[in-house]
Amino acid sequence: MSDSSRDTAEGAGWGTAERGAYQQLMPDHVEKLSWLSPKTLWAARNGVVASWFSDPTGRTRSRWAAQRTAAGAPADKVVRRDDPDRFSFMVIGDTGEGTDAQYAVVPGFLKVSQGTSFAVVASDVIYPVGATDDYGTKFFRPYQDYPAPIYAIPGNHDWYEDLGAFMRVFCDDAPPLAPEPAPRPLTRAWWRALLWHRPRPTDEQRLAEARKLRAAPVQQAVQPGPYWAIDAGPVRIIGIDTGLLGTIDAEQGAWLREVSQGPRPKILVTGSPLYVDGEHHPCAIEGGGTVDDIVRDPAHHYVAAIGGDIHNYQRYPVDVDGRTIQYVVSGGGGAFMHATHTIPRVQIANVSEDDFRCYPLRGDSLAFYSRLYGRRLRLRRLFTLTEAEATAVIAERLGIRPGRAPGPGTRVTRRTRLVASLLGAGGRPDRTSRVRLPVRKIYTRLFSPGSATYSPPFFKCFLRLDVTPEAVRLRCFAATGNRAQELDPPVEDEITIPLVRSHGRDTDRKSPTGNSAPEHTD
Repeated sequence: MSDSSRDTAEGAGWGTAERGAYQQLMPDHVEKLSWLSPKTLWAARNGVVASWFSDPTGRTRSRWAAQRTAAGAPADKVVRRDDPDRFSFMVIGDTGEGTDAQYAVVPGFLKVSQGTSFAVVASDVIYPVGATDDYGTKFFRPYQDYPAPIYAIPGNHDWYEDLGAFMRVFCDDAPPLAPEPAPRPLTRAWWRALLWHRPRPTDEQRLAEARKLRAAPVQQAVQPGPYWAIDAGPVRIIGIDTGLLGTIDAEQGAWLREVSQGPRPKILVTGSPLYVDGEHHPCAIEGGGTVDDIVRDPAHHYVAAIGGDIHNYQRYPVDVDGRTIQYVVSGGGGAFMHATHTIPRVQIANVSEDDFRCYPLRGDSLAFYSRLYGRRLRLRRLFTLTEAEATAVIAERLGIRPGRAPGPGTRVTRRTRLVASLLGAGGRPDRTSRVRLPVRKIYTRLFSPGSATYSPPFFKCFLRLDVTPEAVRLRCFAATGNRAQELDPPVEDEITIPLVRSHGRDTDRKSPTGNSAPEHTD
């Protein structure tokens, strides 16, 4: 097994490593997506419009579900596969920017996924607005050599054109919805309709050519709608659609309660993670209750909840009345990287820093962002931190033992403290500076994507889950864009999740010697 970022700086992708061969997979011309472009921001306006004038996605989702049922999709929305009791599947989240960062994941993904039964895309299949014409270079081309079906749940970006392209690709070429009656003038619905981004016409020939890239019978999958359940081997995998604003409607909520019944172990896949950045986001259900209420109910037998949307990896092993549920963020499949260095010292739901895992490590995230801001602000000498300096200052600010030692002789200076404070390390200012640059919340969603990098290290990741009747082995693999990690993708985190009641503790990632990994986080 190759070194991970917890072992060496080279394992994280730093240094003068050879770039991977992923660029050979890319189209000759790749349009670099700029989230600071007025054209892009205007096209992706529907989330803001929905927050101002009410969110129509619940009603639209119900219409899609009714149309799929009328077309013969199973009313219970359950896909029943014939996988054996021992099988494997992949999870990859927030994939479709179509640039270097997405294609850099592909070689490692194909290597690790050998022998898996299927894959699940967890949120935001296509950026920026889920358009049909983008599926060729951002879905069919990168995964053309994955020889198994791919299922998906939509993210908010897939909803920016009313989910039409997603339904066509994943739901048996579902026809467009009939238009709704025009709303009364000057109502909230009228203003929303006036400002709403509408789907663009589809280039049918272009889509037909794209489909040929994944045309083999073994690659085909038809899912019953934007939310679904898959019975595979001994587990049920449930995918929910959290729409534009990270909530679910009453109809989907009632369905989720129904398919969560029974003793079969369950894994939730959602576009909105329930624990993320040291915070709890239980995901409201229209009419009352939350998704996490359903996950926590011992009668439902959930063992994990995996969410996309945030473009990194995080894991929170939460004790719920004596049993552990693994809450995972896995959105590092190809889009720009969300910072981890802004995550404060974790202490939530009895999960401490000793239990928490993230990728990239906080120190690597700070080093990455220091270079990014130094370049954008033309202040490289001030801002740029080495990975060792960033790791050391993170350890000081949060009072934690870092995931990777910074090396002997690394000093924390006034400059490194200033940069760490300006870039929000640990999620709070310190005495050095009460001013922070925009690296969290809405600012991260605007500034960081506009500063996306096109050279390694990318700090991307994906999951492989190996299922047996006794347990699920979940591993997070890294993709840096460098050749070494393409040839042998490093394991950044590993956990064995029991499927039967056990008096023992969950098994954390093992070191090369076979001993449990040290209780550091970062």
